[in-house]
Amino acid sequence: MVKKTKSKKTSAKKVNNKVNRRVQEDDNESLDVDDALAGLDEGDVQSAKSKIKAIKKSKKDLDEELDDIENEISGLSNTMNGKDEQGPVTIKASKPIFKIKKGDKITIDGELYEVDSHYVLIDHGSTKEMTIEIFDKADRDYQLRYFNDRAESTLQLYQLQEIVYVKKPMQSVSW
Repeated sequence: MVKKTKSKKTSAKKVNNKVNRRVQEDDNESLDVDDALAGLDEGDVQSAKSKIKAIKKSKKDLDEELDDIENEISGLSNTMNGKDEQGPVTIKASKPIFKIKKGDKITIDGELYEVDSHYVLIDHGSTKEMTIEIFDKADRDYQLRYFNDRAESTLQLYQLQEIVYVKKPMQSVSW
């Protein structure tokens, strides 16, 4: 006749029962996890394997990221080679530029942007450098910068890349 022996490892259900009994015994006292597990042997507790979550991105998201990187590289290359000279910008305004406010829509080269804020970037005394912070439907941040005394001739577009705004060429803007 074969005698059955108990295993050293206790099932998770038994460990939970032991912990629950300890918590119920000390009902009037608050217990932390260390106190609740104090009566258990090392063999009673087993650590769970860590789960690694894979970050899944759609092909569309990856393509957009790749396009952004390619555009950035192209822009930096043009800047280094002196090819980023911007021609005259065509402006179609429904109201004066200083009246643009949060929530207004601006179209730049056929793409729609929404205004987040409009404020003085730098006060130079006799003139002010203004910025209109805008964002697109993909939630990328941009700035339209201009000098208040000559807005039409100084209007420039900048895109936020990590922590630096990079100048972007533009042909037309309307609001």
